[in-house]
Amino acid sequence: MTTDQSNPGEVADGAGPAGYADRPGPADPTAVFETHRAMLTGVAYRMLGRAADAEDVVQEAWLRWSAADRGDVREPRAFLVRVTTRLAIDRLRQAQSRRESYVGPWLPEPVVTDFGPAVPDTAERALLADSVSLALLVVLESLSPLERAVFVLREAFGFPFAEIAAVLDRGEAAVRQLAARARKHVDEGRPRYDVDPAERRDLTERFLAAATGGDLDALLAMLAPDARLVGDSGGKAKAPLRIIETARKIGRFLVGVSQRADEVYEYRFEEVNGATALISLVGGRIDAVFQIEVQGGLVACVYILRNPDKLRGLARG
Repeated sequence: MTTDQSNPGEVADGAGPAGYADRPGPADPTAVFETHRAMLTGVAYRMLGRAADAEDVVQEAWLRWSAADRGDVREPRAFLVRVTTRLAIDRLRQAQSRRESYVGPWLPEPVVTDFGPAVPDTAERALLADSVSLALLVVLESLSPLERAVFVLREAFGFPFAEIAAVLDRGEAAVRQLAARARKHVDEGRPRYDVDPAERRDLTERFLAAATGGDLDALLAMLAPDARLVGDSGGKAKAPLRIIETARKIGRFLVGVSQRADEVYEYRFEEVNGATALISLVGGRIDAVFQIEVQGGLVACVYILRNPDKLRGLARG
């Protein structure tokens, strides 16, 4: 399979769950690197939850690759994944300390994911979409950097344990233990949402109409009783500084926002982090990203991203 190599949600040639064997490729170092760029970006984004940080890590990997004695590099893909993963682990450790002082709830930086004809298999598309979902990336924040690296390489990209052990300079038994711990934490921490795209798109459209129209009864009819609303502004825009819980509180909040709105909004739908999202714009500028999670036909979680620093990548896209 081949993909647009600029998208963190996509996977490069030979980099999908089906296998990772190197294929014969061009000897030119730039061409070799570009062959693997999408996979490296995908690994770094899933490790860090920020597209900008992922791009920085991949750029640093390129600098190390271009400076390396490639006569000693028997498998370019293995070398590049090793370098990228270790750089991402170092950056993740730094980011975790910064996030302790983050204002309000933290959500990953949203990225547009359009797998298109590059991933025709429905099951594989679902796996790739899930591996960049906001719900999963939030849970991955609870893992240690090593656990997260193992989980990403194993679950999202299908690396064998032996290769992950080589990437991390750990024994295979230790890597298997890390994988088991990571999987346990993820299973315990991640809610099980429905993933039917058509249902989510329909609910998103109806939810938008009810929210912008200030229709509290319609909102309550769509919200699960124990629904949650998570807003991420980083203290740089208006958004709840705490998670709002229960349908009635969420409904009242959204109705209140619609009644106070004094801007003229435009809306468009995009596939963001593997699922339909609603993007609101003011004067052509992206103001917010809304995404819902569905469970049992009801809205179980609402994500609102308003931190302008996290919306710049979507604007560039």
